[in-house]
Amino acid sequence: EAVRLGSVHRSIVAAWYKKKMPLKSALGVKLYKCSSVAERREAVRLACGDELSGLTEPLEEGVADRMIENVVGTYALPVGVATNFVIDGEAYLIPFVVEEASVVAAASNAAKRCLKRGGFRCDVDEPVMIGQVEIRNVADPEDAVRRVEANGDRIREVCDASLGESMVKRGGGFRGVEARPLETFVEGTFFVEEDNNGGDDNGGGEKNQKKGSKKTSTLVVVHLLIDCRDAMGANLVNTACEATAPTLAALCGVDEADVGLRILSNLAVRRLARATATFTPEELASTDVDDGPSVVDAIVQAYHFAFADPFRACTNNKGVMNAVSSVALACGQDCRAIEAAAHAFCAWKKHPTCYGPMANWTKDPATGDLVGAIELPMPVGLVGGAVKVHPGARANVAILGVDSAAGLAKVLVAAGLAQNLAALRALATDGIQKGHMRLHARSRDDQKNKT
Repeated sequence: EAVRLGSVHRSIVAAWYKKKMPLKSALGVKLYKCSSVAERREAVRLACGDELSGLTEPLEEGVADRMIENVVGTYALPVGVATNFVIDGEAYLIPFVVEEASVVAAASNAAKRCLKRGGFRCDVDEPVMIGQVEIRNVADPEDAVRRVEANGDRIREVCDASLGESMVKRGGGFRGVEARPLETFVEGTFFVEEDNNGGDDNGGGEKNQKKGSKKTSTLVVVHLLIDCRDAMGANLVNTACEATAPTLAALCGVDEADVGLRILSNLAVRRLARATATFTPEELASTDVDDGPSVVDAIVQAYHFAFADPFRACTNNKGVMNAVSSVALACGQDCRAIEAAAHAFCAWKKHPTCYGPMANWTKDPATGDLVGAIELPMPVGLVGGAVKVHPGARANVAILGVDSAAGLAKVLVAAGLAQNLAALRALATDGIQKGHMRLHARSRDDQKNKT
């Protein structure tokens, strides 16, 4: 098998054996050829070596009742496993929780097409989240900013005390403080006084309605930078924001009553994850057709379309999130936080249209290969939340085999890049509907047979 897969270098093969995952399973046991769900589940269990009873155990109503309010029942979705993923030299089986046909198959197909160049390569920032504290009615915002940023040690002491000694011992805690003045505006219709008498000394001004924006206040916004280790960090950061607010108000020269909002920002630009992958024209070619170079060119052109047009970029990015959100949901993550961060990041990066594609695609002029890259905020965690109480989430994390938030972040961005490649390749060749509707028709036929 290693000879047949000679294009995959030996370090990857060694990593598979180190992980005690059979080579064929690592590169994708043909799950779609299994005759039943139980057979597929057993194949995955053998591949990852973990007990996966959580995939068949229902979420107990007592557990559900402690997770949210006013519980009346539970709701199930399919769990599918994407195959063929090699990330930083290790093979992964990736669980998706999704209702849409073709998503899992497309991700698996795309992942297989970059094996010749070694799969996906990823890197992840330190798990630093941003907490925002709003300080109002500051007389001299610029001076307040200087005072806040000059008193990092004082702020650190208060912040770390609120997080607890155990968090600091694990390497987490305060990492820095930033502050900036911010003018706020409101859009609407306002009365403004205008001279409507052509300069006539005997005339007075009139108040007329005008649409526009009106300045409401000048704030100082303080960002606390907090390393959350393997937690997503929302509760940690919110606790730190509330604890440090009185100190920040004093540094800004205002009363504690002038402190406004104290909450984390989901735009986690300090906690980015990146993935790259290289696809040869041969891997992208259609079956029995030597059209690889033209497929590369078409995918690059599709990327240019999304870069220039926010209407296309939105649909392009929905495809990326087909994978990111599905894997995040499977692993008990806060999908809304991840989705909000990803889309906001596309605007914050200041594309020419103010919103652009999550992944970018270029052609290597020397080899003709297609090179994909993605960078997204990844506010994820394996400590606390649904990942610890939901049996399905625990089983899915076991399938992945990750033991850190950074490891999960790598998988999410690699899956997103693969999903984007699959969609763009389909659009560049047969069109998106051919494969999608074939699988959709199978689902529809199943429903007919049941009725």
